[in-house]
Amino acid sequence: MSPFKAPVDSTPMDRTGIHQALPRIGVVLGGGALKGMAHIGALKAIREAGITPHLYAGSSIGAMIAAAAASGQNPDTLRERALSFRRRDLFRINHMGMLMDRMLSRSIYLEGPLRSLCEELVGDGTFETFKSRLLVTAVDLERGTPVVFGRPGFRNVRVRDAVYASCALPGFFPPGVVGDRVCIDGGTTDNLPVEIAGLEVDALIAVDVGIANVPLAAGVAEQGFATIFMRAATMMMHEMQQATLDTWKGPPMLLVRPPVSHIGWFSFRHIEKLMDVGYTATKEALGHLLNALSAPGGIFPRRLMRIEVDRPTCTGCGVCAAHVPSLMALDEEQKAFPLLPVHEFSPADGAFAGCCPVSAITVAPMETWDEAGARLAQSA
Repeated sequence: MSPFKAPVDSTPMDRTGIHQALPRIGVVLGGGALKGMAHIGALKAIREAGITPHLYAGSSIGAMIAAAAASGQNPDTLRERALSFRRRDLFRINHMGMLMDRMLSRSIYLEGPLRSLCEELVGDGTFETFKSRLLVTAVDLERGTPVVFGRPGFRNVRVRDAVYASCALPGFFPPGVVGDRVCIDGGTTDNLPVEIAGLEVDALIAVDVGIANVPLAAGVAEQGFATIFMRAATMMMHEMQQATLDTWKGPPMLLVRPPVSHIGWFSFRHIEKLMDVGYTATKEALGHLLNALSAPGGIFPRRLMRIEVDRPTCTGCGVCAAHVPSLMALDEEQKAFPLLPVHEFSPADGAFAGCCPVSAITVAPMETWDEAGARLAQSA
């Protein structure tokens, strides 16, 4: 039997930092539009590992899939539905609203398809009546505050309404009404709700499919309002999420970042690939879960990484030194250099390299002795 089977009540740690009984593990699924299909593969890997989550939490598409899992939907069923997913199942232009209301139109797309998808995948009932613990993030549009449905004071509302609101990307879908609140996409302020989920568990498995990095997107300025808006939203959410991870003080977290940054937010052509890479990345990360559980905190997996600076390319702008003064500095020639070239990084570390406006910084895995020996043998 898997050591992770079945959730347990709150359990203290001993002096070594190892849990004395089975840990309560929370699964957090981040936002990322259709890239969130990778969550289905992640859930399959978690299920195969024999882990029964104590808590599900999610934002935007992560909220929908977390709520589906908390409703009892298994990953194989979700995969089958995802493979039949088509653009018309989600996106139908709000022609009448844009024609009649113009700038006062609430959204580009109609509410109906997204609402129907929520009702198809998510069980009926309130957070009070759901068997599994579930947290869904949203933003109260009128009050200007984040809301976490499922937490005390926010449990007596329909889960389907909360999930719709968490997915209601501003401008794309109309806001959702949850109880007496008008709400929009939870990713607006918290795309990976690990902080609130960490209050209830001993460890987290967090799957980030949206904004691990912001890759080059040439020609984006010519691709229309929706593309420009999503590009700007990506950059803002990336910075907010990274700030949370940079200062993480919660329970140990296994951070899974499937390689999906290069795939478009609304690409229907890559659904099967997204599920597959979500499965592979999560299965690989789960091999480090025991290391995370034995630690008092921190983000895992951890790996030795080397920081290098291309001096001829570096302009000396100082952005890296200002961003991470514990890692980077400027020398007498005003060139950036790492204070220590080799560091043990988690998947949340190393993002500062992407802040360099001329791409002069590289953060790459260190070779192990075996890898280095094999490479030298091949070159001999």
